[in-house]
Amino acid sequence: QVQLVESGGGLVQAGGSLRLSCAASGRTFRNYFAGWFRQAPVKEREFIAAISWGGGYTVYADSVKGRFTISRDNAKNTVYLQMNSLKPEDTAVYYCAAGTPGYKVTMTSPNEYHSWAQGTQVTVSS
Repeated sequence: QVQLVESGGGLVQAGGSLRLSCAASGRTFRNYFAGWFRQAPVKEREFIAAISWGGGYTVYADSVKGRFTISRDNAKNTVYLQMNSLKPEDTAVYYCAAGTPGYKVTMTSPNEYHSWAQGTQVTVSS
């Protein structure tokens, strides 16, 4: 089990940018793939982006493709989500998570993650 603490959320105007950080402790983040999810009011938790343990493979939801970038720095035990061109529709609580690699994992389902951060609010104003 790895403990995750995220930061970087806040209030930003439409078109602006934010960078979320997710720091791991307890075990090295290098042993896991990592993902970002979000949940808005009256909506289910939504997959945003994921990155393999080595950083060589990433996958994005269509809603954020071209605007968001996931990256990781294993030396710092940290995963990032750079969010550009933010829209009011991006307003949600954002969660980072970690999962164990496997041959059949897609990294896109919440059920594939065993460790979750506390969540951080991102609010985008018009």
